[in-house]
Amino acid sequence: MDHIPILRMGEFLLITVQVDMHDRLAISLQDDLTDQIVRHGSRGVLIDISSLDVVDSFIGRMLGNIAAMSRVLDAQTVVVGMQPAVAITLVELGLSLPGIRTALSVERGMEILRRETSRDRIETIAEEDLDAAESGLNGAF
Repeated sequence: MDHIPILRMGEFLLITVQVDMHDRLAISLQDDLTDQIVRHGSRGVLIDISSLDVVDSFIGRMLGNIAAMSRVLDAQTVVVGMQPAVAITLVELGLSLPGIRTALSVERGMEILRRETSRDRIETIAEEDLDAAESGLNGAF
């Protein structure tokens, strides 16, 4: 059975889509990816689609589903390497890809993931500090 490899790069996962997607392969990718996010505690997913010259609504939906699943598991998603024709097709199909950031290169995509995940950590720490302060105040009264 075909599968798309998922590489671990620190706290991020890298997926390079180099084959035509079909239903079974997309479901397999989604299952493999969610398992890996949980197993490794990954904070981000980078999907490289630079080798795709053509996309259809199925691939657009699959990318959206992956981003939604990743978000539920507390991981950001960035799609990189989108060809101009692919961008035009996605817009013409009316697919806005909510929850997905895009970048032209893997390097830029990694920068976005690093920035977004560090911002998330800062917000989490601030929330924890606020909760601790509120707990201290509640105990004082």
